[in-house]
Amino acid sequence: MERIRQPIIAVLGHVDHGKTTMLDRIRKTNVAMKEAGGITQHIGATEVPIDVIKKIAGPLMKLWKAEIKLPGLLFIDTPGHEAFTSLRARGGSLADLAVLVVDINEGFQPQTIESIEILRRYKTPFVVAANKIDRIKGWVIKEDEPFLMNIKRQDQRAVQELETKLWELIGKFYEMGFQANRFDRVQNFTRELAIVPISAKYGIGIAELLVLIAGLSQKYLEERLKIEVEGPARGTILEVREEPGLGHTIDVIIYDGTLHKDDTIVVGGKDKAIVTKIRALLKPKPLDEIRDPRFRFDYVDEVTAAAGVKIAAPGLEEALAGSPVIAAPTPEDVERAKQEILNQIQSVVISTDKVGVIVKADTLGSLEALSKELQEKNIPIRKADVGNISKTDVMEALSVKEENPKYGVVLGFNVKVNEDALEVAKAKDVPIFVGNIIYKLIEDYEAWIKQEEERRKRELLAKVTFPGVIRLYPDERYVFRRSNPAIVGIEVIEGRIKPGVTLIKQNGQKVGTIRSIKSRDEFLQEARKGQAVAIAIEGAIVGRHIHPGEMLYVDINRDDAITLLKYLRDELEDTDIKALKMIAQIKAKEDPFWRAI
Repeated sequence: MERIRQPIIAVLGHVDHGKTTMLDRIRKTNVAMKEAGGITQHIGATEVPIDVIKKIAGPLMKLWKAEIKLPGLLFIDTPGHEAFTSLRARGGSLADLAVLVVDINEGFQPQTIESIEILRRYKTPFVVAANKIDRIKGWVIKEDEPFLMNIKRQDQRAVQELETKLWELIGKFYEMGFQANRFDRVQNFTRELAIVPISAKYGIGIAELLVLIAGLSQKYLEERLKIEVEGPARGTILEVREEPGLGHTIDVIIYDGTLHKDDTIVVGGKDKAIVTKIRALLKPKPLDEIRDPRFRFDYVDEVTAAAGVKIAAPGLEEALAGSPVIAAPTPEDVERAKQEILNQIQSVVISTDKVGVIVKADTLGSLEALSKELQEKNIPIRKADVGNISKTDVMEALSVKEENPKYGVVLGFNVKVNEDALEVAKAKDVPIFVGNIIYKLIEDYEAWIKQEEERRKRELLAKVTFPGVIRLYPDERYVFRRSNPAIVGIEVIEGRIKPGVTLIKQNGQKVGTIRSIKSRDEFLQEARKGQAVAIAIEGAIVGRHIHPGEMLYVDINRDDAITLLKYLRDELEDTDIKALKMIAQIKAKEDPFWRAI
């Protein structure tokens, strides 16, 4: 038997922008109404039946000109992009639609951008709730009023301020590649993002938001929402937790079929598929009773999609958040489910011997999202797995560090660092980056790479010898001292010279070391092409080792030449390259290495 299930709606947005307040408002509205057959609480989700939407939205339903046939809406009420990335179904997102909550006064914040990137990556359609319009100066509040009625109460100045803030949001969306508009001005919902101005605190605009979500779900997602009610259940683990008296349980969103008490299920574990039998299915008490912590759950015999449910069963200690849950009535079904789950886990968990970063995340979904982002930025991955950062991860990063220091790091999304791992990381100087915003985590890592490259460059610059070619002035007047040390006037013909470098003649013979460089009364740390200076040469005697008018060259060894060409190429000017080629011609007579330069 086929029917349309309620769409699964994820709520995303920056911290404190009002995600939970919005869900609370939807729930409280119903509790206050004491609606019969009203909103019910699921594990990790809140179900809003269509009758409640009709009651809240009233005449606005006519906006859609068609009867809404959906049974209701299932909001994921553990809001945040972490929960969203856990909602995986067959490699995509389990959420049918998302609500992105943005504080209209604060605009885009880091987690707003993160949420948009994740929605884009999973190709999840979404609407925007522009929250906290009640904070616009002089805004007239009427609780639970539809936005289109509420805006008529406002004076011109408040309306104008709202318009300005909306245009700022629309501009930001445009920068990220989205066309957006206020929901009642949208011409085509498949091409434009709808923005609903709301006050989650006072319930303003909630009616339009619910109608819009219901209407869009029905119009564009009807095929996706068809389920086989009689078929075996499929779902995704939102969270693994220990409950007093029940042991390890899993909070699951069921998106297909019907799940029964005593069903055999297959779930994803750390590195295996776990086969177990359901001992109990639990749903939270109705909303108005949920405040009593003594009786938090009702035991139920079955759950039909779409729904959130807590499953108690043996052997769930190693179950993975974000992995599938598949009901398997027969031994053949169990084998098929095991293979499917293992394939899914193996497509996300990475373990190789190649040089690359170590990645850890809290769920399979967030691991997948982080890995994809790294791969798009061409950052190689050696190992990607679910769980806290362990000593083993740090040791693995250390072995990478020996081959390539910039990849010898651990990146952790929404995970803790074990104490022994922290100790080893500090002792062995292995960088660990942790955070709960994917793009920020990667930005921090990239900034560190840049810093390390700059530091390494500074170190190399301090040690390396640059090429230089000089000519002694032919006039004897520029011989200021003949020996101990010889002091002569010279011009830098190509490249650069510094105190401490050794000079050689055209035949490769060493003549002495530059002790100092002087221009008029000032000692210099460097002289470059075109400069005329006096230099003191330790170890050379004018007339015996060196002569007025003679060309001398900075003596460079092979290592310095390699460092300059491989690591400091962007520091070399044309004149440095010319000087290096001139020196290479001299040295190539003795060493074939220099012929390639």
